[in-house]
Amino acid sequence: MTRSLRTPIALAAGLAVAFGPMTGAALAEPPAASAVAFDRSLNLQGVQNARDIGGYQTSTGKTVRTGLVYRTGQLNNATPADLADLTGRQVRVVDDLRTVYERALGPDKVPAGATANWDDVIGQAPPEVLASTLTGGDSLYRAFITAPGANQAVASVLRDIINTDGAVLFHCTAGKDRTGWTAAVLLTVLGVDRDTVNQDYLLSNQYRNAKPNDTINGVQQPWLDAAFDQANQTYGNFDNYVHEGLKLSDGDIAALKAELLA
Repeated sequence: MTRSLRTPIALAAGLAVAFGPMTGAALAEPPAASAVAFDRSLNLQGVQNARDIGGYQTSTGKTVRTGLVYRTGQLNNATPADLADLTGRQVRVVDDLRTVYERALGPDKVPAGATANWDDVIGQAPPEVLASTLTGGDSLYRAFITAPGANQAVASVLRDIINTDGAVLFHCTAGKDRTGWTAAVLLTVLGVDRDTVNQDYLLSNQYRNAKPNDTINGVQQPWLDAAFDQANQTYGNFDNYVHEGLKLSDGDIAALKAELLA
């Protein structure tokens, strides 16, 4: 299945670099146990930044179930063993958040039995936004809320989680920016506190071996803050962003919590 609006511009070659290396998996030491509660890495060989989004507690004392939602980098270098692993984890939907250009450079390898969806977050952002955000940054993250098609892309991932009998995997190229925002939205909707959401976001620096101020391989807290700020600016508050921007109903949110919280 393909779900995306058409990309109106030809993206520069540097865009692929901006969202992370195109080849190989970045192997990192497991993050400190205090940050993750358990080793959430999928330990895939050809897929970067691959981890389970579960295991976090909400403000009401519930726990996000493991084994239902995975966040990763692109799957173009997935090995046969990686794909078998994802099949064994019952991945039934793969949501690709990349632009058409990135997809052409690194076509996904999809695990057997999974449906591939295309949910382009940033492809319709104005050219000047793309050109000024080749290595992450506030403008890119604000565009995750304001770019045409961005809200629909994020909402599609959340709806797939609700409707899928099995696990959902979502990814961009490096699995850190678009994927990081989508994960932050999901965890926040589920009721995970902001500090924990920030921890999950910043784990990309460890799983991708990013050095301080490495904007190509890493992420920075002010970027995520900018996205939350833009959601507040555009919609008044995060709850309105979810209801008016993502167009999720109270029933959708209840279904998401019923699916993922224990």
